[in-house]
Amino acid sequence: MANIGIFCGTAGGTSMIVAEALAEAFDVDEVINMEEDFDDIEQFEEYDVLFIGSSTWGQGDVHFSWVDPQLEIEDEGLDLSGKTVAFFGAGDSVKHGEHFCSALGKLHKTFTKLGAKTVGFVDASDYKYEFSLAEIDGKLCGLAIDQHNEEDKTTKRIENWVNQLKGEISL
Repeated sequence: MANIGIFCGTAGGTSMIVAEALAEAFDVDEVINMEEDFDDIEQFEEYDVLFIGSSTWGQGDVHFSWVDPQLEIEDEGLDLSGKTVAFFGAGDSVKHGEHFCSALGKLHKTFTKLGAKTVGFVDASDYKYEFSLAEIDGKLCGLAIDQHNEEDKTTKRIENWVNQLKGEISL
């Protein structure tokens, strides 16, 4: 069985809602809160499957707890080949529609550049926003949650995504 690590940077708790749903669905004992539990980038090497979560801040930036690890991953050229990665996060499609969940796109770029295989793309047509770095060929590179404007869709989006991941990941 694949060893799954869930890493989540969150401020308001929305990304953690997804992380906890993933932990329950995939029987993972611990969610690594990037702010409190993350030690160093070698932790990524311990897992076959990585669920990577971050809320989006400012001009489409990752949660502050991801800034240093993301730079270290890139600077040290961590070898992520053989790893399967799925991204999730929170954003506000109205107030920050010009950068909606762009943190996912930035993390996607970092992890794939170093060899990770990505899964969990979702159809962007179910969302309304101006622009997102997470959009690739009409799909978002992971699960985007907007608790501010589309809270009524959150539970179903998470359920659908978990089922999708179960079909895409070799466990």
